[in-house]
Amino acid sequence: MENRKEVSEYLTHLRGRMTPERAGLTVYGGERRVKGLRREEVAQLAGMSAAYYTRIERGDLRGVSDSVLYAIVRALNLDEAETSHLMDLAKVANGGRTINRSRPLPQVTAGVHQLIDAMEDVPALVMNRLSEAVASNRLGRALFPDLFEAGKPPMSHARYLFLDPRSRIFYPDWEISARESVSAMRLIAGQDPGDKAFAALVDELSGSSAEFCEWWSSHTVRTHNSGSKRINHPIVGPMTIEYEALSINSSPGLRLVTYLTESGSKSADALNVLRSWSVEALVV
Repeated sequence: MENRKEVSEYLTHLRGRMTPERAGLTVYGGERRVKGLRREEVAQLAGMSAAYYTRIERGDLRGVSDSVLYAIVRALNLDEAETSHLMDLAKVANGGRTINRSRPLPQVTAGVHQLIDAMEDVPALVMNRLSEAVASNRLGRALFPDLFEAGKPPMSHARYLFLDPRSRIFYPDWEISARESVSAMRLIAGQDPGDKAFAALVDELSGSSAEFCEWWSSHTVRTHNSGSKRINHPIVGPMTIEYEALSINSSPGLRLVTYLTESGSKSADALNVLRSWSVEALVV
């Protein structure tokens, strides 16, 4: 039942953001009473009956073929992440009842630990689906000091963003980073809706942050494998860091995230200072 609700809300969101003009439909006079496309307009674009599309949008995806789903993808002009999320939701719907259970978190292999330790000049973190840094090198910990407080386990980055006021100082563009986090989490939720630990994290953030709750309800999904972020580092000051996130095939569910700066920039100078500082702090 919960999956049906997810499907219905997601497709309603996608239909609501699509305008007739963007879809290439001719709009005649009169005031439209719905935001975005009507259900019958989506059905027309996808080449199916309005009744069949209505059944799908109400969350009944039982027996719906991939060809039908891809027709909806084309009608609503979905990108790769949105398409993947719809397919994940359909897979769960066709798989029967979702069983909520604890999933074992993937383990970091000795080889991955050795790899990130060898990357002495590059900040590196290994993140799991709960946005926890399950492995890090010295420079990675120095770059994100709030996540690695002495005597405590690493803080979940999602909890840091929404529950720790220091994150709004650390990230000058906090809302962008926070929204990106929510959209990435939405994508993960569709892949494994029965994951109890992930569901508990979503419940915690929904109950503690009005912003998370609002953005989670929007059903926006995005992948964030590369990009740039501005930070206010407490030791070296303002920086712009470029990140790359790579899946670790030997440990599905883990991603290696590295951070660099533009060569010759003030951010590169700041990262050099941070390298020196982290070595000195280690010696002390």
